[in-house]
Amino acid sequence: MIEHGRFVRRTSLVLVGGIVVLLALAVIALGSGRYPITPNEIASIIWRRLAGDVRATTADAVVWQIRMPRVAVAALVGAALAAAGAAYQHLFRNPLVAPDTLGVSSGAALGAVLGIFFGAGFIVIELAAFAGGLAAVAVVMLIASRLKAHEPLVTLILTGVVVASLLAAAISLVKYLADPYNQLPAITFWLMGSFAAASTHEVWSLLPAVIISLAILVALAWRINLLALPDDEARALGVHTRLLRGVVIAAATLATAAGVAVAGIIGWIGLVVPHMARLLVGPEFSRLLPVAAIFGAAFLLAIDTLARTIAPIEVPPGILTAIVGTPVFIVLLAHARRVFS
Repeated sequence: MIEHGRFVRRTSLVLVGGIVVLLALAVIALGSGRYPITPNEIASIIWRRLAGDVRATTADAVVWQIRMPRVAVAALVGAALAAAGAAYQHLFRNPLVAPDTLGVSSGAALGAVLGIFFGAGFIVIELAAFAGGLAAVAVVMLIASRLKAHEPLVTLILTGVVVASLLAAAISLVKYLADPYNQLPAITFWLMGSFAAASTHEVWSLLPAVIISLAILVALAWRINLLALPDDEARALGVHTRLLRGVVIAAATLATAAGVAVAGIIGWIGLVVPHMARLLVGPEFSRLLPVAAIFGAAFLLAIDTLARTIAPIEVPPGILTAIVGTPVFIVLLAHARRVFS
């Protein structure tokens, strides 16, 4: 009981601290760039808009039309990927699992690449990426459900790896056939991830998927905890493991597919951030999920701010997450047994 109370207090402190850091990073992101804006100006701009004073100054336009949507999209994508990663890691009882384990990122990438190849508009490309991610996971689950020779979770992971490899080959084929002067650069740029095209439309298209996914995972948090047990024990406690596993995969896939459709491929968030959250608040899913989501939002917002300010040209955020994620992943491998066993 004392241990539980200690973890609850620690979780509250971590959540408050994470929210404060996220808000501070949002202010920094709103003020950073080729047109710098001070925190006082940002506060004044936001206050005027809340008071109904809609002005057309340059600073107002930069904040509300360019930077605010980008900040919102980066935070939502980070929260979605981190929450999905936490759910997948808990589901597969493996802290080294990432949101794209079941092929969702590869499927979304193939959908977007095909959209670019056929000259579709930006909205159609987003829809194609979203549909491709969901379709890829549906195919993985369908194939895995027909294979009974191995343990179900192992079968899902292996099937996801195989399908993702096949989708990667299809992406390579489309890149080989693409116009090297127009289509290929657009495909390459999309695959590296970017928030440069973030707008109010992306915020409103991403928000429902993220809210629905997080709401499902929060509502099922105590049941999801039981998935860490062997299936026989979980069923003895009244949990329909197969149905619950399918719902968790669907919710996590929805969040991942929505994030990838809007921002492209941005790796490491769903792998590294849940591990960081788990080290602070423990593996209990109802505590882990909100902390992972806030950490993911803050982490990706910080990465995006660096991506557009550290060099004269914008650096794709997927490159920076790999640079940061690689050493953290090595440390994770070195300490995984000690921390998670």
